[in-house]
Amino acid sequence: MFKYASTSHTVCRYRFRGEHYSVVAKFFAEPAGKLKNYDAYKAMMNEYHNLKEAEYIINVAKPIVARGDFSCVLVTEYLKGKNLLWHFQHSEQLYDILASIAHMLRRLHDNTQAHYNREKEFGNFHDLLNQLILDGKTREQFNMLLGKWWHSPFIDRRHGCMVHRDASPLNYLIRNGIPYTLDMESCWHHANSIRDVGTLCAEMKNYFQLNRESGMKAEPYIGHFLWHYSKDEKEFHEISRTLPFFMSIGFLRIARLYRHSHYYDYLLKEGLDCLKAIE
Repeated sequence: MFKYASTSHTVCRYRFRGEHYSVVAKFFAEPAGKLKNYDAYKAMMNEYHNLKEAEYIINVAKPIVARGDFSCVLVTEYLKGKNLLWHFQHSEQLYDILASIAHMLRRLHDNTQAHYNREKEFGNFHDLLNQLILDGKTREQFNMLLGKWWHSPFIDRRHGCMVHRDASPLNYLIRNGIPYTLDMESCWHHANSIRDVGTLCAEMKNYFQLNRESGMKAEPYIGHFLWHYSKDEKEFHEISRTLPFFMSIGFLRIARLYRHSHYYDYLLKEGLDCLKAIE
């Protein structure tokens, strides 16, 4: 048995002796992050059903069993490979990998269409702002810009869909050149498909800002990712108009991890500048 560090719950890998097979167990009744008060059984079953729904559309760590009577454990298959963050650091094949992830996300979004809950997107944005340390002037700037986005047509969608919602580079694994999606606990339904796209683009720009001296160096990779996600040139330009809203969410999600550093101010500014694309 191997216990993983820096996870939101107790997570262990179990390797069976004499067999070339492992499983991963996530214990929802053993929270390891800041969030302690939640319905562990409901969270376990939510991720189990998300994985069961998604496994017929995209590659995921296949769910094996969920047991409420054993610390609310969800057991999935173990996948061996390199996550997307590793490929950010070793970028020889990054263009090809981003294209394959774009196609995977597109399959998920296109095959889970339902009605679209526009209000939920804006409500979540305000909830995220409530979690941050913002002075009154900065919060008013965000509120004013969100009002402009609310009255614009750029967030409107004909259909909502299932989104991963936790599009961190750690949650995409590449195995033999094939992408897999991990950790589907936070999935939403009836959501805007560009949420996943924008969040991952913000993660790319953040990585290049921290590790390659400038977030602008991520632009070619972001453009490549968007192009492969889009059906055609017209949709590429339509997505590009919506993208800043969800990239702003991505930067603010990351900002929660940097509250006590100077980098926090950079992330807030990036989130605000993204919203200013509406002006």
